[in-house]
Amino acid sequence: MRLTPRPGESADALALRAAVVGAGAPLPRTVVNTHHHGDHTYGNSVFAPEALIVGHDRARAEHLAAGHQLEMIWPATDFGATEITAPDLTYSERLTLHVGGTDVRVLHPGVAHTTGDSVVWLPRQRVVFTGDLVFAGGTPFLAMGSLAGSLRALELLRSLDAETVVPGHGPLTDASAYDSTERYLRHMAALAAAGREEGLTPLETARRADLGEFAAWRESGRLVANLHRAYVELAGEPEGAPLDIPAVLRDMTVMNGGTPILCHA
Repeated sequence: MRLTPRPGESADALALRAAVVGAGAPLPRTVVNTHHHGDHTYGNSVFAPEALIVGHDRARAEHLAAGHQLEMIWPATDFGATEITAPDLTYSERLTLHVGGTDVRVLHPGVAHTTGDSVVWLPRQRVVFTGDLVFAGGTPFLAMGSLAGSLRALELLRSLDAETVVPGHGPLTDASAYDSTERYLRHMAALAAAGREEGLTPLETARRADLGEFAAWRESGRLVANLHRAYVELAGEPEGAPLDIPAVLRDMTVMNGGTPILCHA
């Protein structure tokens, strides 16, 4: 099937649409954003306006405010010509989509990975799409969310009793991923409490930390970002309170041996 370019459509977007069709998959009529980060939303413009883009109220606001966020973090990376396309339909707590004979429940777990997360639950199939509440084999990232909220979100995920867990990054997994994620979060919380008690900065705490079983997880340098989040929550700041993200990224670069963090999106 030969696709006709849309007005103003980039060659990258046209190529991606063609690849989807060429693989035998129909173009989607509905796209759900689990949160606003560009590695999860830059593809919106490929499928809009034919597809309805769905997301949480705050995910839309965060998406528009962030703009071309990935280019600001990784200026040397070519992300192609990306048109920022925010959700068309938003919700506050929960939403049910009826896709053919499939009920798709979209749930807001509260502030967790970001302030505008969504979990997508298919109850009949017992499949849950967690977004970045779960990184299978990767380190959680809480700089724009909440430690306490992430722990609560895991309880929500457990309550669904899914058989198949589709993480935001990494291979398909099962509910055991919740346990390893929780162990990491609680270990990190203990590191934060001890470091803050000693008057150490998040970076100082991160540099002397023993990650144990989590040392082999991808992007282990995210520890310092997560400690920044834990520190502000220990100080009584509200969940999701904005951090100084440039400062957090600088600390992550230090943790990465002076090299900017890598993009594995």
